[in-house]
Amino acid sequence: MNNQPPLLKMKGIVKHFPGVTASDHVDLQLQQGDVLALLGENGAGKSSLMNVLVGIYQPDEGEIFLNDQLVDIHSPADAEALGIAMIHQEFMLIPNMTVAENVILGKQDLPLFPSLEEVENKILDISKHYNLQVDPRAFISSLSVGERQRVEILKMLYRGAKILILDEPTAVLTPQESEDLNHVIRRMTSEGKSAIFITHKMKEVMAFSNKVQVLAKGETRAVKDTAKTTPEELATLMVGRQVLYNIEKEPFRPGDIVLDVKRLSTRGDREHSRLKEINLQIRQGEILGIAGVAGNGQQELAEALTGQIPPSEGSITIKNLDMTGKAPISYINNGVSYIPEDRGAMGSIGDMSVGHNLIMKGYRKAPFINRGILQKQSIFDFVHKLIKNFRISTPSQETQVKFLSGGNIQKTILAREIDACDGLLIAAYPARGLDVGATEAVRQEIVKQRDHGTAVLLISEELDELIMMSDRVGVMHSGSLLCILEGENIQRDKIGLVMSGVCPEEDQ
Repeated sequence: MNNQPPLLKMKGIVKHFPGVTASDHVDLQLQQGDVLALLGENGAGKSSLMNVLVGIYQPDEGEIFLNDQLVDIHSPADAEALGIAMIHQEFMLIPNMTVAENVILGKQDLPLFPSLEEVENKILDISKHYNLQVDPRAFISSLSVGERQRVEILKMLYRGAKILILDEPTAVLTPQESEDLNHVIRRMTSEGKSAIFITHKMKEVMAFSNKVQVLAKGETRAVKDTAKTTPEELATLMVGRQVLYNIEKEPFRPGDIVLDVKRLSTRGDREHSRLKEINLQIRQGEILGIAGVAGNGQQELAEALTGQIPPSEGSITIKNLDMTGKAPISYINNGVSYIPEDRGAMGSIGDMSVGHNLIMKGYRKAPFINRGILQKQSIFDFVHKLIKNFRISTPSQETQVKFLSGGNIQKTILAREIDACDGLLIAAYPARGLDVGATEAVRQEIVKQRDHGTAVLLISEELDELIMMSDRVGVMHSGSLLCILEGENIQRDKIGLVMSGVCPEEDQ
């Protein structure tokens, strides 16, 4: 038993926002060398509590102690000076600057003209020590998502962080990159550093942490030793009920072809992969899963199939209509719904209300409009139904989306797109950032759409999700759809093999 005083103690933290209490007298303790997992449903107050710790928010009540000393943290610079740093879900990097330039950007104690060579050498030393393989001279725009996260970690280590906070650190990582991150955290804690990470992935809670704190509605529901609990118990504590980890679905009875893609190619650039002669079909009542390491063309495929990227070659046919080269509105009018990877930039408008985001696809038609005038009661009733059905946690329909938690923004997008779907649903990482209860609900809803005859293209890096939900799984590599696995071939090891670029001839 550790009798040392805690490295970090947050005591009685209270934080109010308009219409909601994000933190309600929350206590948190962290010992030196601890890895604390912070769990809770979307909107439970996890990110808000951590934003108080790093000085982004100021608490309405409460105190923070570091090494038993009361500290005042009024800004991220104050937190950094105390050795506390946070890596947010949205990376704070400048794409057209190098790794080294990003690492020292905003650092206060540098000479007027710092030696980039010295900075690069120090980054290389830290990189080798923690096995964070990043080229300090590479531009951020040329790096994968996993490499960008390594840069964020390097930046914090370069600046002497002793307590590292990671908000959904594996949400955009492959399983292998998640394992690599675990090794980095273990190396840090073996040297006396500590970590807090926010996650919804129970496997990672059990693998990464030694303590777990569960929040619910801004309050602490439980604090557990990881070794003395189970994923099932933690999930029940989070959502207040038992969570199903297996999704039941009707037998696979594919109907008519809904989406027919032939030799689809696109032109790439520095930011986007080039699609190379993609051939695929999806039928009514089918989920076609798409696996692949991030950056191998999955995003480009989704954007091409929704009219956002024009094909350079090939054709796209949806419900027997040639959609090749048509504008996104034509895809919407043909019943295509799209849950995008980037929920902030592509899926929602932060300055608009929850209600207006939910009717975004239907406001042009009855019953929401009559003779050019929006019908407030019809809109109110429709929005109320979706908020209830999808359990969107919002103070009101009029709340701006940007004030919701990331998970509730995702629920808003899901509600709108699933309700508007008429034949084809393209879902890119639909459960990313959602808690276990919401993830279960999203998966059940997508399978329900499939059982009702919708054709679904499901893009995910969660292999368990793809295996559980998909009727067939295609694997992308370097902009190509290498092969599509069916039946008994839908297995983790076979999908992983194809993700590395090897497709057994007999499985094609």
